Amino acid sequence: MPDFALLALSPLDGRYQSKTEALRAHFSEFGLIRNRIRVEIEWLKALAASDRIPEVAPFSPATLAQLDAVRDDFSAADAQAVKDIEAVTNHDVKAVEYWLKKRFSAVPEVAVAGEFFHFACTSEDINNASHALMLEDARRDVVLPAVDRVIARFVELAHRHAQLPMLSRTHGQTASPTTLGKEMANIAYRLQRARQGIAAVVMCAKFNGAVGNYNAHLSAYPDVDWEAFNRGFIEALGLGFNPYTIQIEPHDAMAELFDATARCNTILIDACRDIWSYVSLGYFRQKLKEGEVGSSTMPHKVNPIDFENAEGNFGIANAALRHFSEKLPISRMQRDLTDSTVLRNMGVGFGHTVLGLDSCLKGLGKLEADAVRLAADLDAAWEVLAEPVQTVMRRHGIENPYEQLKALTRGKGITREALQRFIQGLDIPEADRTRLLAMTPASYLGMAAELAARI
Repeated sequence: MPDFALLALSPLDGRYQSKTEALRAHFSEFGLIRNRIRVEIEWLKALAASDRIPEVAPFSPATLAQLDAVRDDFSAADAQAVKDIEAVTNHDVKAVEYWLKKRFSAVPEVAVAGEFFHFACTSEDINNASHALMLEDARRDVVLPAVDRVIARFVELAHRHAQLPMLSRTHGQTASPTTLGKEMANIAYRLQRARQGIAAVVMCAKFNGAVGNYNAHLSAYPDVDWEAFNRGFIEALGLGFNPYTIQIEPHDAMAELFDATARCNTILIDACRDIWSYVSLGYFRQKLKEGEVGSSTMPHKVNPIDFENAEGNFGIANAALRHFSEKLPISRMQRDLTDSTVLRNMGVGFGHTVLGLDSCLKGLGKLEADAVRLAADLDAAWEVLAEPVQTVMRRHGIENPYEQLKALTRGKGITREALQRFIQGLDIPEADRTRLLAMTPASYLGMAAELAARI
């Protein structure tokens, strides 16, 4: 491990750097500067392509290629050059503008239009579009693929164990049987819905000047329909256009994305705790890893550490994401700067989300169902058949069916023989009696297997 990782303040850039590497291109300061460059270049290209801005002549294909190359090939060295300018200007967005003017000073078509870099823009026009692009790209390239891998694993477990009977435990007590696959299907379905929620958020941006009214735009070109022009510009970036803003885009779409991600994380916290419990009950064994140690003093232990790690990281992620969603939509009057430092920490929320997803997936890959243990638990819980017996009794009008079964089973175990004696004494049709007598805790599964198989 490099020295810088050992000295990192955050484990995201230290202990876990290899697992969060994919997010660096999006949420690092380099990622922010790169997207600022992207927005500034695309804005200049849009102005040049319009016949309403005669002072910016259309760019030749060669010049457009040079602009695109700087946008696409922007490097860490380029970002450092921007930071060097910022050390003088003490303004990060102005440093981007100055770097671009210098970078294209030898490209005649761009140099002559140099003052149209950042034309009519407030810094927040560049920043809000950049942040939206950062979130859009990270969601598409990193977050959703990680969620998809976890969903796919739960679906695989659902299908593999669709017909494997399992004792339910409502309130921690024995309850109507299910299948192990059905319980995995429940999680998969919840995650599928949560995934849809994350994917459905339209990232929004604004490009309307200092307080959202196109004041500067109209002072220079009063005859241009700037709202339509800027809507087209934002939508060409693949973002939703917000027509009503103050100086900042109000971050409502961001909050929706953070909340949607946190909801997905919460489902996974629930899943990790349940699977941890199933491991504790012996329903799942964990595959052994050569050389791994479960305890410094107890050699026998194989701990469910991946699910514990995942739960912890999802918790940290949600603490950050929920703070973001509660804080960012709030800004004093037309602008305050409290959003700036918060936005620089978006990678923290998504970094811990990705760590949680990685740990969860790793843990799921170690699971092996213990059919013998599952069967033993079911065979010791004949009391769960009190439900179908009293339900059949209700159908045939037998008095106080629930109360009779309650007296027979509540708070105490019951043997197969005792339950079958009770069934033999019921005044019900012989076909129903035969069906109830043939029933076991392992066969009383309802639609569990079918539901698990079709997820």
